[in-house]
Order: sequence, then C-alpha cells, then structure tokens
Amino acid sequence: MFNWTEKSPEVLRQGGVIAPDERLPWPQTAAMGVQHVIAMFGATVLAPILMGFDPNIAILMSGVGTLLFFFITGGKVPSYLGSSFAFIGVVIAATAYGGKGPNGNIAVALGGIIACGVVYAIIGALVHAIGTAWIERFMPPVVTGSVVAVIGLNLAGIPVKNMAASNFDSWMQAVTFVCVGLVAVMARGMVQRLLILVGLILASIVYAILTNGLGLGKPIDFSGIATAAWFGAPAFTAPQFSGPAMLLIAPVAIILVAENLGHIKAVTAMTGRNLDPYMGRAFIGDGIATIVSGSAGGTGVTTYAENIGVMAATKIYSTSIFIVAAVIALLLGFSPKFGAVIQAIPLPVMGGVSIVVFGLIAIAGAKIWVDNRVDFSQNRNLIVAAITLVLGTGDFTVKFGGFALGGIGTATFGAILLWALLGRSGEGETVAAGDAPVNR
Repeated sequence: MFNWTEKSPEVLRQGGVIAPDERLPWPQTAAMGVQHVIAMFGATVLAPILMGFDPNIAILMSGVGTLLFFFITGGKVPSYLGSSFAFIGVVIAATAYGGKGPNGNIAVALGGIIACGVVYAIIGALVHAIGTAWIERFMPPVVTGSVVAVIGLNLAGIPVKNMAASNFDSWMQAVTFVCVGLVAVMARGMVQRLLILVGLILASIVYAILTNGLGLGKPIDFSGIATAAWFGAPAFTAPQFSGPAMLLIAPVAIILVAENLGHIKAVTAMTGRNLDPYMGRAFIGDGIATIVSGSAGGTGVTTYAENIGVMAATKIYSTSIFIVAAVIALLLGFSPKFGAVIQAIPLPVMGGVSIVVFGLIAIAGAKIWVDNRVDFSQNRNLIVAAITLVLGTGDFTVKFGGFALGGIGTATFGAILLWALLGRSGEGETVAAGDAPVNR
C-alpha cells in the first residue's frame, strides 16, 4: 500500500530534497527517525509535566497517534503527533491543578480531551466532504504564515527563560546552537542531514567534559539510566466525562485546526507537493489520535512544528521516517530505560537545540509568506501579520468567564477575526516602513 521510491546515497551528497513518497536507505531512515524523536521529546514530555500527566504515557501515545495519523492519511502527509501545549491552560483550569506531582483530577481532563478530539474529527469529516475552501477563505497565506511563525516565537521563552538556571547553562545553550550551526554549514552528506542530532551529541560531550570532568556546572546524572527497568507499562487512567470540563476543553479543537492547517501549508510550501486533498484526513487522524490518547490517560496531540523545523533544515520529508520515529516512541513509552537515556540529556543542551528548532518554526511561517508572495504593501496583510505576531509573541491573554485564551490561541483567533473584519477595505493602500498607518 505504501510504496516509497528509494533514493541513492548520491542524492544525499548533493543535498537533494527527499519527497514524502520517497525514502532513504533504511539505515539512514532509522537515523533520521531518531533525530525526529529527539526533536519532539522535550515538548512532548514538558507538556504532560506541566499538566500533571504521566510523561511515559504521553510518549507512548505520541507514537500511537503518529501511526494512526500515518494510516488515516494514507502515508501522504509527513507529520509527527506530540503533546499539544494548547491544552495546558484549559486542563489546569478544569482540574484546579496545583502544579506539583500527579494531577489528582486527571480523569476529568481526559473526558474533555476526548470531547475535543470528537469535535476535531467532525471538522475533519466536513473538510474531507466539502473541501478546504471555506477554511482557506478565513485563513489565507498571510494568516497561516503568521500563525506558524507565532508558534515558534511563542515557544521561544521556554528555552530562554526556563532551561538555563545559571550563567554556565546559558553559555552551554550558546555552545549547543553553535554546534548545530557548524554542522549545518560545514558538514556534508548524512552528517549534515542529522545536524540537530549530531549537534546535540557534540554539545553533550562538551557539557560532560566541563561538568563531570572539570566540575564547572551540574554534572550529567547517569544513575537514572542504571536503575531504570528495561521494560515496564505506564500507569493508564480511565476518563471521566464532566459537562463543564468538556465545554471548557472542547473548543481547543479550533486551535488545533489552525495549527494543523498551518503545518500542512508549511510542508506544502517546502515540498512543492499539494497536500490540500489530504487536509480533511489529517484533521480526522489528529482528532482520532487525540481521542485514543485521552482514553488511555495521555494528553491531547497535535502535528508537531518541532518536526517540521527538522524537515525544513534537512530537506527530508519522507513519511517513512515517521514510522520509525513512532516505533521508537512506543519503545520509549514501554521502557523506562530508554526514557532515562533521553532524560539524561542536560537541560541546557536541550534548550540550545530548542532555540534552533523553534527558530526554524518561525522561519517556516515566513516561508509561507514568501512562497505565496504575500504583498505587505497592502494594509490588510500588513496589519493582520503585525498584530498577530505581537499577540502571540507577547502572550496576550483574554478571559471569557472561566475560560482564558492566550498566546497561540489569541493570535490564531485574532488573525482570523482581523482578516474577516478588515475585509478588502485596506487593499491597495500602503504603509511605508516606519510610517504611521494612514486613516482614510
């Protein structure tokens, strides 16, 4: 059913693009799968920790969800599904989570996550039946590009503010992204393709020499790897369906639609392949994956911009890579030993990698503008993009009763509403750089 055309090593040496329906030889495909696991790992683990969920289940469900997505889309859309940050605010609000240890009301949140997945899958069915024109009417390239860019910019504070506890850690973040940059520019062939993985390994070695060897910072703790079991099932949790929690969490589906749409548009722009015919199936796949994840005790999932950033850097879009990544995630979910190895990566090193990946996400949004020739001499485009970027980057938050919308959510809805509100009245008028907008 899934027939990939194998590309020769010569294509790698020449830096050619690997399309979704093509694949590298299996050893290189496996190596790329590992890189995608590392790219998604930090955020996929961080999101459940912030909500009081079991990270092992989140990793396991990310693998299950990615496989479901792959089969539902017919292996045509290169995407990895990981824990969605869009659920954090509403889950905390619905469960009154205090921020430490396991979430005692996780079952209530799971019912809401399942409801969100149902709504998301229904939207996907509508898109599959009648097409994406009605969505694209409200979310043209200037909107989707802004939303994708905001996702990267909004996440920027995580590595910069939360993943460097000391001046030494900040310098190690810098060492890490310099290592990644040097690999990206100076390496060739498969090493260049694995720039994030190789850069991470190099930075971890430097970190170990400076800390474990010279005692300059917090040393890498290998004890967790030694004591962790090779195999062990995570603790699954059954959902509980509560009306208020479901009403609070289900609307997150709109944010997931905007995220997924932006991600697919970004991959379309990068690959030159029209993925619009698979948009409905992508929404359905993401929705079903969220339902399955919530049913087992996992977080809601979404297509991951982190992995799109990896594809943008490597120019490898083969969907076969995501099968490998999903299988590795399944092993991680059932193996505390594998999880301990990844978790032993120093936080500053992971932070440095995150700076690179989140930056690549932001650039992917700008690429949507460039590829679709968005005209920023038109006031409508200029104002929508400008306000969206600041709303998302500044984490602008508004509240509706007990429901709070901030950051990516505010930017997403703001971009859609601004585009509809401004209509065509501003087209044809220009705002010069540095000038104040002209009221006509």
